[in-house]
Amino acid sequence: MKIKKQIISRKEHSISRDAISSNALKVLYRLKDAGYQAYLVGGGVRDLLLGKKPKDFDVATDAHPEEVKGLFRNCRLIGRRFRLAHILYGRDVIEVATFRGPHEGKSPSHADQNKEGRIIRDNVFGSLEEDALRRDFSINALYYNIRDDSIVDFTGGMNDLNHKMLCMIGDVETRYREDPVRMLRAVRFAAKLDFQMDRKTHDLIFELGHLLEDIPVARLFDETIKLFQGGYGLRCFQLLREYQLFELLFPMTEASISASNSHQTLKIIEQALINTDERIAAGKSVNPAFFLAVLLWYPMHEYKNRFIERGEHEMEALLSASREVITRQQAYTSIPKRFSLMMREIWHMQPQLQHPTRKRAMRTLMNRRFRAGYDFLLLRNSIEEVELDALCGWWTEIQTKSKTEQESLCEQLGKGQKKTKRRNKRRRSKPDNQQNKSNKTSIKRSVAQE
Repeated sequence: MKIKKQIISRKEHSISRDAISSNALKVLYRLKDAGYQAYLVGGGVRDLLLGKKPKDFDVATDAHPEEVKGLFRNCRLIGRRFRLAHILYGRDVIEVATFRGPHEGKSPSHADQNKEGRIIRDNVFGSLEEDALRRDFSINALYYNIRDDSIVDFTGGMNDLNHKMLCMIGDVETRYREDPVRMLRAVRFAAKLDFQMDRKTHDLIFELGHLLEDIPVARLFDETIKLFQGGYGLRCFQLLREYQLFELLFPMTEASISASNSHQTLKIIEQALINTDERIAAGKSVNPAFFLAVLLWYPMHEYKNRFIERGEHEMEALLSASREVITRQQAYTSIPKRFSLMMREIWHMQPQLQHPTRKRAMRTLMNRRFRAGYDFLLLRNSIEEVELDALCGWWTEIQTKSKTEQESLCEQLGKGQKKTKRRNKRRRSKPDNQQNKSNKTSIKRSVAQE
């Protein structure tokens, strides 16, 4: 790759120290004062230049991890493939990485690799320029220098940023083979920043997407959470399907979406993502289990119907289908137990919410997952053709009442159910009586003929 180093002076860019977190500045100043190079790098620089508020701030330096630890008592070293220093200020973590370099005899974009081209060892230190060439996208390889407030650009990142282009550094195929997760990162940045990928970065995803099948499922789960819970989940979902990557992560869901009569699957996912993006924009928390329950809701239903056809009772079939779908999904993206348990609880609560009884309604209301199950019911009501308005209204109302009033509502529910049972019993008995009279008449006629 042809290198053309650019220094963008303070007058030529929009980053102000006032926009950088005080903790990140502490780290930069202390490294600088100790005689080391210290740069703010990556998404923090990119977002500041775009006028956005960075989620976190990363620092790059020529100080080795042990030297960083010697400067900060609140430091811990992490990582195996590449050692990193985490400087802890309460819940705020400033990540400090030593400049990375190439292995001996290899270009700056290479490290020890397996036969498929994936990096398996990457703990080699280098220079600032070598570190820039090891990064994935040019817009993530901009370095803010604390010494003079300038920005150092080795890869044309400022130009790409100005033109809203997402460009891979170096040979695109090589970089994707080094780490196939870069394809998911490309989708995430394109969605988050509303950028266009350059031609090769775009085209090779279709050719090399299958490489994701060799990535550990735990890492794919982490990337999935970043995609769907970063505040731009709907656009990520649309791009994942466009690039044929979603089917590699959630094949059962994609099959359900693609089925000719399963438009509800797509609609409920899109609505859930709209709701999630809105919550994140409002600063509210989101739980990954809820959206995972949405993603696998209709695939789970398909399995439930299969178990019912085999003779299982509906609730038993629901339990069996829940286990089956989560187990199958684990082969593509792992799902930590704390999330899979909540997914099952949300699913198992739906029949209880749809068919409340006097005895069971209060128990359902006191369930620790009630709110998640209730929100899931509301989401279904906005999408599914089954009429759930009255039920949603009842569960909404009962939450506003005192415990005594709640118990009273449940008792009324029980009375209503008893009346319904009696009415149904009378309706069933009438035809039976008529049938008995008809049978008696037939017998009499038969006897008379004899």
